[in-house]
Amino acid sequence: MAQQAFMQVKANGDGVVDRRTFVRTVAAGAAGVGMLGWRDAVMLHADELRRQDKACILLFMRGGPSQLETFDPKPGTTNGGPTRAIQTAVPGIQIAEGWDNVARAMRDLAIIRSVSNREGEHQRATYQMHTGYLPLGGVRHPSLGSIVAKEIGPADFDLPSFVSVGNRFFTLGSGFLGAAYAPFVVANPSQMPSNVELPGGVNLSRFNRRLGLMQDLERDFSESGGQLRVQNHGTLYSSAAQLVRSPRLTAFDLSQESNATRDRYGRSTFGQGCLLARRLVETGVTFVEVESNGWDTHQDNFSRTKTLSEGVDPGFAALVRDLRERGRLDRTLVIWMGEFGRTPRINGNTGRDHFPRAFSVVLAGGGIRGGRVIGGTSETGTDPTGRVVGVADLFCTFCRALGINSRRENLTPIGRPIRIVDGGEAVGELFS
Repeated sequence: MAQQAFMQVKANGDGVVDRRTFVRTVAAGAAGVGMLGWRDAVMLHADELRRQDKACILLFMRGGPSQLETFDPKPGTTNGGPTRAIQTAVPGIQIAEGWDNVARAMRDLAIIRSVSNREGEHQRATYQMHTGYLPLGGVRHPSLGSIVAKEIGPADFDLPSFVSVGNRFFTLGSGFLGAAYAPFVVANPSQMPSNVELPGGVNLSRFNRRLGLMQDLERDFSESGGQLRVQNHGTLYSSAAQLVRSPRLTAFDLSQESNATRDRYGRSTFGQGCLLARRLVETGVTFVEVESNGWDTHQDNFSRTKTLSEGVDPGFAALVRDLRERGRLDRTLVIWMGEFGRTPRINGNTGRDHFPRAFSVVLAGGGIRGGRVIGGTSETGTDPTGRVVGVADLFCTFCRALGINSRRENLTPIGRPIRIVDGGEAVGELFS
């Protein structure tokens, strides 16, 4: 009775279950409240989210992509430079040349042109756009991938819930959430991950005995004060062991795809990473980040962004199209973004410098209504106009699309509660 009543309780826009509504609903079932406490109700809600099989794919343009050469062109203006605009599949929406495949997918995409921030240093801005927070003293905040893996990742899944593709040295991981939610890094999507096969001459039985021996050896150290280190080490080895033994490991094998499909995504590391991301979320992985590097275009901005766009455009478009055609787009949030934008003013090196004041983010899937533009920028591109969207607003929007309570608090190892998102509100126009 209580569980049935709980399932009737609707979440608000950020996936928050209202306690008063829950109690009122359960009370209608007489002894329901006594059967199911509030903590149990929250756990049931978390389990329900996991059963919804939602996922997120972050396409991160490291270095800060120029909004004027991607999704907010200013043709015919001094700041616009030589970049021309092209029509998309949605009348009235134009994007920069070089994004022809994405232009054809515009009905599934929503562009936020008025994202605004104050942080213009690469490392700090990258941290903030991954965690929702600026770096703060001794607190290492978890990245979005770790948060999503923790909140909606399936329990006892034998593949990593968070996979990072194309970034050999992933520096933003699980933070204070611990090793259980750290990213599994795949440097080259066209190759199977390293060390995922049993050593030569070691069968599964012998492998399991080795794991048992390791646990016995670590028990003394744990009892002598090393419990946290042993726990984190054990978590890593347990995840690795599950991966080695998993029949789902073939999701990492792109050779199972046809040449035509691989060509459609583009044979770049980024394009193949997008194909791998699609395969992984279809297999049950909750969060995949695919990185494109080199967007820090202080010099020769126009030719460099042209080359970079040629590598990203086919993969981005093919990913969105395949997710839609295979029935996964509504359950998969796709995010395209970098750490900030570039200056509308063109510098003396024919480049654009760091500019967090007004830049673009593109979203698809996860309940996002495509074929629309939120906000804009002034004629010169220097100021956001319309609905100004901050970093906290973005993270609240991500949470809403994934059914996560953005106000939920996670505890640091010293017991400090930290919200998933501190402030902000979801951009409701994207969902209506």
